[in-house]
Amino acid sequence: MVLLEQIARYIDPVAIGIVFGGTLLTTVFRATRADIGRALASLSLLGRADPQADAAAARVSVSRIRELAEVRSLACVDRVETAQRFLLRAARELSDARTSADFVRWASADIEARRQRHQGVIGVWRAIAETAPAMGMIGTIIGLVQMFAHMEDPAAIGPAMAVAMLTTLYGVILSSAVAGPIAGRLETLSDAELAWQTMACRQLELLAREELDSLPPAIVRPNLRTVL
Repeated sequence: MVLLEQIARYIDPVAIGIVFGGTLLTTVFRATRADIGRALASLSLLGRADPQADAAAARVSVSRIRELAEVRSLACVDRVETAQRFLLRAARELSDARTSADFVRWASADIEARRQRHQGVIGVWRAIAETAPAMGMIGTIIGLVQMFAHMEDPAAIGPAMAVAMLTTLYGVILSSAVAGPIAGRLETLSDAELAWQTMACRQLELLAREELDSLPPAIVRPNLRTVL
């Protein structure tokens, strides 16, 4: 019971509304709806993401694609079995490519689009980390103004002082203990993911050069999508 009373002292609805409500409103104005949605969805990745395992699985999948191209042909590599959706798309693009340049253009555009999406998500959490302390300072100023405005009423000084102090506390916690670490973790995951995807595309590009660019112009494979 005593513990609950101690915890209750650190809960103030007004301070929560100023810091969390103000931070949320500012973030909505700064970010797009799509980025905010992806930022919330990214929370599920914090605990289960394993970049090293993804990189190892990517190396295995690339080896399978190369083996399939050697045993059958490059047009059959889209049949490779892998749980990584990026490599499934890469294999499909590789099987349809007429030259290595076709695949390189797709890979560059896809990885750049993925990088921009990642930066948008990280930017949302960075915005929260930057805005929360400012909202805390605003709440502190509001609390001090209320306190000085009611100096003749001792009963009103306590709640105003609580708002002044708790808003600063909430802002620091939201910035340094929540949003900041999340942004840092997501940035690390993004760098690791883009690294293995870039490396996988380079390996597939080499395969495309070996299989496609060495063909005489008379027997260059047609683009299957165009034919269909």
